Amino acid sequence: MEERNLKIGQRIKEARERLEMTQETLGSQLGLNKSTIQRYETGQIKNIKLPVIQNMAIALKVSPEWISLKTDDPKPKNVFSDIGSVIPNSKIYQIPVFESVSAGFGAYASDEIIDYIPAVIMNESDVEDTIAIHVTGDSMYPKIEDGDTIVVRKQTSVDSGSIAVVLLDGEEGLVKKVNYGDDWIELVSLNPEYQTRRLEGEEVLRIQVVGLVKQIIKTL
Repeated sequence: MEERNLKIGQRIKEARERLEMTQETLGSQLGLNKSTIQRYETGQIKNIKLPVIQNMAIALKVSPEWISLKTDDPKPKNVFSDIGSVIPNSKIYQIPVFESVSAGFGAYASDEIIDYIPAVIMNESDVEDTIAIHVTGDSMYPKIEDGDTIVVRKQTSVDSGSIAVVLLDGEEGLVKKVNYGDDWIELVSLNPEYQTRRLEGEEVLRIQVVGLVKQIIKTL
């Protein structure tokens, strides 16, 4: 994995230097600082997320497949190169990435941000309440796999049938499909190996909805 990260970094540097672009200039286009670009180029950042690869490719005028070592042809595909004209840069924001569901919603004492990733957010009012979280476990497989990153909008309620982030007893962070009844809440895992959990009566007060899952990001 370290060798792969190093090769990806070398391609980023090669493309940047081909355009006679400094690390500061590339960083400013992506909403990142020079030190972060340097970390990408030296292979210090592991598991680069797809949106980062895509935005990097747009800025460097290469294909994301080339950066991610899936092809030796750096030429961007026309369909991808047009993204910048469809989505203005003003709608792309850097959002914080948290290490766990619980950490992202204040259930842990130290809510450390471990990274930032670009996200397309059409309404500026949603930016402050949008975060990303690393997911562990396979209870939501195949839709959400172990190691995926989810983009979540913080909100205290969701429609029945939505995939949401909830806190159980104010401590345990869970990503589940949430179903509602008159006096019950079900936390549903998409993986059939996990049983549905139903809380009834006063037990429903143990569940606090804290966010709606808006996007799932796969690691290349």
